[in-house]
Amino acid sequence: VQLVESGGGLVQAGDSLRLSCTTSGRAVSNYHIGWFRQAPGKEREFVAAKRRSGDVSYYADAVKGRFTISRINAKNTVYLQMSSLKPEDTAVYYCAASTTASYSGLYDNVGSYASWGKGTLVTVSS
Repeated sequence: VQLVESGGGLVQAGDSLRLSCTTSGRAVSNYHIGWFRQAPGKEREFVAAKRRSGDVSYYADAVKGRFTISRINAKNTVYLQMSSLKPEDTAVYYCAASTTASYSGLYDNVGSYASWGKGTLVTVSS
């Protein structure tokens, strides 16, 4: 499966932004999808994830209450709605696909994801 992120850009603190992750090659419904981010000089970190079925979502504490992950399988797309953005949210955001059977315990682990997009840059100015 190939994944392509879009929707990044330069915004001010407090603004909102919606990222999209669109799959090709195989339907997104086959995969758990995670969003990660990587700021300059830092390791890639988990942001949010959604199981392929059951409408179950997971969030990092840093974004809980501000970010919402959703998916529209008919469009092969997973969204990350980001609100109340802060300068510390500045990073390259990546989406990734997983088929791991133990996803509920591994959703925040980079190694659980076999396929990754190339990322989209989000810059939040103060």
